Amino acid sequence: MPRSNPRQLASRKSSNRGRWKRQLHFSQDCRRYTILARKLVLSMKKDEMTSHQPASRIEERQATVRRRRQEPTSLSDDSSEGVLSKEMLTRFASRAANYDRENRFFREDFEELRAAKYLLLPLPKEFGGPGMNLAQVCREQRRLAYYAPATALAVNMHLYWIGVAADLWRGGDASLEWMLREAASGEIFAAGHAESGNDVPVLLSTSRAERVDGGFRFTGRKHFGSLTPVWTRFGLHGMDASDPQNPKIIHAFMPRDGTGYTIQETWDVLGMRATRSDDTVLENAFIPDRYIARVVPAGAAGMDSFVLAIFAWALMGFGNVYYGLARGALDQTVALLKKKGSLALTRSMAHHPEAQHAIAEMVIELESIGPHLEAIAEDWSHGVNYGAQWPAKIFAAKYRAVEGSWRVVDIGLDVAGGLGIFRSAGYERLMRDARLGRIHPANSFLTHEVLAKTALGISLDEQPRWG
Repeated sequence: MPRSNPRQLASRKSSNRGRWKRQLHFSQDCRRYTILARKLVLSMKKDEMTSHQPASRIEERQATVRRRRQEPTSLSDDSSEGVLSKEMLTRFASRAANYDRENRFFREDFEELRAAKYLLLPLPKEFGGPGMNLAQVCREQRRLAYYAPATALAVNMHLYWIGVAADLWRGGDASLEWMLREAASGEIFAAGHAESGNDVPVLLSTSRAERVDGGFRFTGRKHFGSLTPVWTRFGLHGMDASDPQNPKIIHAFMPRDGTGYTIQETWDVLGMRATRSDDTVLENAFIPDRYIARVVPAGAAGMDSFVLAIFAWALMGFGNVYYGLARGALDQTVALLKKKGSLALTRSMAHHPEAQHAIAEMVIELESIGPHLEAIAEDWSHGVNYGAQWPAKIFAAKYRAVEGSWRVVDIGLDVAGGLGIFRSAGYERLMRDARLGRIHPANSFLTHEVLAKTALGISLDEQPRWG
């Protein structure tokens, strides 16, 4: 094989250096052009948004972006600002285990929340409250749930009723203004929608509503009545089938001092024990007309602004409670790994590749849950019109949140290992609490039905329901 002389080798090296320089310059030019193009596109989009949107809407979007950038990576971060002080939240966290172990209502937490006016968060300023919208309340709730999940979940039942009434009032519907005034005076609202045999809560009912002089009488059994020890207004619904061809759903609020009902202490369950969600048995319970909130057609046809707002406030609240719980589980797991050792390592288990993989899986879940919840709550709060798509969007956000949060906590237990199953570690309580999120309405069955039928253009009221 002929050998190249030194001159040829030098020429080739010079040629290669020239080619490499040209390629480098070309690559740098491409990067500069790409950056310029991106800036141009962003500028065009900004101009387009500015030309089509009122200044107030643009300012709201900019404020949202700034807020999201400032949100701490850990909800335990002292820089996370909220209505409740860090000291108060720490007290809540210190009591959570005893509430759970003793299956006791969170009485001390509740009184502190009442004194801090936390129960008035959605109440409009005109009635003496802070006037927070759904997105703002959800942020406060997930912060509370980080420290005391059961406390946050129970309080959600009261907050969502006030939020529903406030949204209607801001929209020009004063039919529930009485609720706002009663909330301002200290009344506590609870929810009575859960019923055996009814897999479409709120829209249908196995409880009977009968029209009588001056109001309605209700007969049935309501489960999962969170805040049972303290509620003064019990939000419930029943079906009036006096006209079989046009059944109606009657939404009402039963005063605590009413008659025709009994409370049965059935709440000895897997998780969220401090909520004290006992059963309420209705036996011809009379509710006067002034406490009748709505009379609407049974089924999806009755999904007016009141009913849709119930779904928005309740389900987005659920999603954020379990998201806050999962964020707490992640931080606990990270802290544990940094202290945990192994004979196979010279450093902590935080340097184990599979432990890092597990943490990454937890973070990935949370990174998708948070923005999803935030986006839907923001859209609702700012009146985005999704029309008939709203139920699907609300259900999907709640479903994604509780399913992902359960996965986060489950992975965390794998990382914690044997220590995680001891009550003293606090993790097994998070496991039990997190599992209940998948049972809250809308559960997996109903969520998939609503989303699929909405996408396929099938009416939710179509009969037969399946087949």
